[in-house]
Formats: sequence, C-alpha cells, structure tokens
Amino acid sequence: MAQHFSLAACDVVGFDLDHTLCRYNLPESARLIYNSFAQFLVKEKGYDKELLTVTPEDWDFCCKGLALDLEDGNFIKLADNGTVLRASHGTKMLAPEVLAAEYGRKEWKHFTPDSGMACRSGKYYFYDNYFDLPGALLCARVVDSLTKQNNGQKPFDFWKDIVAGIQHNYKMSAFKENCGIYFPEIKRDPGRYLHTCPESVKKWLRQLKNAGKILMLITSSHSDYCRLLCEYILGNDFEYLFDIVITNALKPGFFSHLPSQRPFRTLENDEEQEALPSLDKPGWYSQGNAVHLYELLKKMTGKPEPKVVYFGDSMHSDIFPACHYSNWETVLILEELRGDRDGKPEDSEPLEKKGKYEGPKAKPLNRLSKKWGSFFIDSVSGLENTEDSLVYTWSCKRISAYSTIAIPSIEAIAELPLDYKFTSFSSNNSKTAGYYPNPPLVLSNDGKLTTK
Repeated sequence: MAQHFSLAACDVVGFDLDHTLCRYNLPESARLIYNSFAQFLVKEKGYDKELLTVTPEDWDFCCKGLALDLEDGNFIKLADNGTVLRASHGTKMLAPEVLAAEYGRKEWKHFTPDSGMACRSGKYYFYDNYFDLPGALLCARVVDSLTKQNNGQKPFDFWKDIVAGIQHNYKMSAFKENCGIYFPEIKRDPGRYLHTCPESVKKWLRQLKNAGKILMLITSSHSDYCRLLCEYILGNDFEYLFDIVITNALKPGFFSHLPSQRPFRTLENDEEQEALPSLDKPGWYSQGNAVHLYELLKKMTGKPEPKVVYFGDSMHSDIFPACHYSNWETVLILEELRGDRDGKPEDSEPLEKKGKYEGPKAKPLNRLSKKWGSFFIDSVSGLENTEDSLVYTWSCKRISAYSTIAIPSIEAIAELPLDYKFTSFSSNNSKTAGYYPNPPLVLSNDGKLTTK
C-alpha cells in the first residue's frame, strides 16, 4: 500500500449510509434503539419492567469495541494481543483481582491472532457500531436482572430473545408495515434523530461526480429506509448523485460471499425481484456481491483494475471486508475522534439542535467511557514494583491494519482539494499516521495516557 492516499487517484468512490453519509443525533437515536428492544423484551418476552428506565449515567457503559461472552454474561475489552484489559459481569465491573483470577494474562478463549476474527458467532458478539451499542447496555442490564433472579447461575440464554427483538423491529417489511418502534418513530420525526448533510458535503459529492468519479452507495439498510434517509439528508434529487445504489447489501457477506451465494436482485416498489446472473448496468439494486460489482466497474471505467475507495463506520461490516476481500482503499468514519476532543459544541451535535429535545443529557456514545476508558489505549498493571504500561486495544490495532485513513466525519475533509495527499496508516507501519486531521489525544501525548 502507498504511503499517501488521494481521492483524485481513485476511479470509484463508495459510501456506507448509516453513520457515514448519514449522521445521527446520537443521544436521541441511542435512546430510540434501546427502547425499541426494551419494550419488546418486557411486553413480548416477560422481562423485568426495570429495563424500561434508563438514567443518563447508565449510558457511560457504552463503549465501542466491547465483546459480550454469551455464555457467562461478561463484557470484555481486549488488548491488541488478545488479553483482557477490563471486564464486567452485566454492568458491574470486575475488580482487578477478580479480573486477574478469571482471565489472567492469557489470550481470551475466543481470540484468534488474525485481526479479522469474526465479530459475531454463537458464543460471543462484538459491539462495533452505534446501531449495536444501545444493545450492549440493554444486554448488560438483562444480565444484571437474570443474575439477581438465578443467583448467578450460568449459562445465560437470553440471546435468542435479543435476536427476536431485532427481527421484530428491523425485518425487511417493518418499515412498510410500521412494525415495532424504531421505523414509525423515525418517520414521525426525522429531524429529531438525523442530521442533514452540510452544504459542504453536498458540494463535495457533486465535485467528485464532476471530476468523473463513479459514486456508489452500498448499505445494508432496506430500500425504503434508505430512500427516507437520503431524501432527508441530501434532498429529493439524491439519486442523481449516485451511479449505483445497493440496498440490503447484507455486509460483510457482500464482500466475502461468492456471486452464486449472493446474487444481485432488481427492485420493484421496494420488493426484491429475480436474481441476476451478472450486473450489466448502473442503477439501484438489492443484495449482491463485490465480485459482480467490480466487473461492472471495469466496464464503466474501461480499466482492467479500477481503483475503489469505500467510506464506512463499521470495522466488521465495512472496513475489514472491503480491505481484506476486495483490496479496496478504505476510509473509516470514527466519531470517537470527535468525542476525543471533549467539550466543543460542534463535537456532538449542531448548535440548532442543542436543547431542542427535553430530558437530562446522556453522554454521547462517542465520548470517553469512565467505566471502560479509552477506545484506543489502556493501561496494564505492572508486576510488583513496576510501573503500569500502556497497550493498544484490539480495536485500535484493527484501525491501523485495515483502514487507509480514519476521519471523524466526511465533513472534516469536504473542503480539501480532491488531490489532497493524506498520509496513510501504511506509512512506516505507523499506528497514528492515518488519522486526519489529528490522531486521538491519547495517542498523540508522547506515550502518556491522558486521563480526565
């Protein structure tokens, strides 16, 4: 990989939608996602009503990069070498001596040295994006409740109910049928949950198009929800911006599956139609695979190896698979780079939304968690008479391994010239070179961990 990266050198620019092109008002969207699951568990599955009440302090539990062990109800934060840095049982953090007894300094039992370790399996679940994170708080509180009821008996068996809650709220027909809580509420008041794209970003998209770039939208959201989001954030004429729109892409499978496993489908009134043997022309499609897409991109560009860059916020669904399976350049949208520079009004939400919605302020999900510490780095207790040492987290290691660059938002680069040369992570194998405009504070402090 090159030491520098420039959009001008790319033939194709692809985007994820949720939390990439479309930014959410995180305190509001988190509460809505949490409620959509909590109501289902209480009303349909008979869980404790206490789950419905969340205090602003409760949100401190949320931190991207945590794994939930589905058998013992423990949440863990991993170091880059697979050892456990911190852990909780439900929401209760394990004391250092309990942590040492339970995990020691050995690799976590489900860890595999390859950073591409599956984020989801029957035994654990990694929380790696802002749609998932409210579920981490809910699951932790479910573990608290079940621990109380069962006198700490293991294994836990609540995950099937969480999956049923996902199906109820987010199944393909949920938007059309006004099923569950999430979609009806977004339709009712999109301005409460969504940020419109700044003019600078709209102008930048047009600039890319005018420079002859092929623009793509690849989202796992269904076509009806995608249309609502895009019309709200970009305007009713959003479709002219994109040569190719792919919805219900079922990432990461879009990148990892063979064409025969995941063919493209046409859409009619948001209903999926017959499978296509190949992708012959630009347009709006559903499902699909990166292999057939790349064949079309070769045809459209007239190049044997068109250069593609993909912007996304999820390491699991966007960045790792696009880099690993498709060898695309990748730009990670990392809102932790906003929350990291604590306290500025523009770090969390636009000024016009401040104070607009009532209720005590919860910690935005991209801000530092007191319980879990930094997303990027943590300290490991030294042996007797030795100092604590700082280590990178597993999440931080994956950023530099699979992202070309990482930015806090698209807005952060929208006013740069298209031929601006970004320093990429591959530059001298640096852990910090690819962060734009600046590395996280904890990584740029001469090796000393800053604490608040």
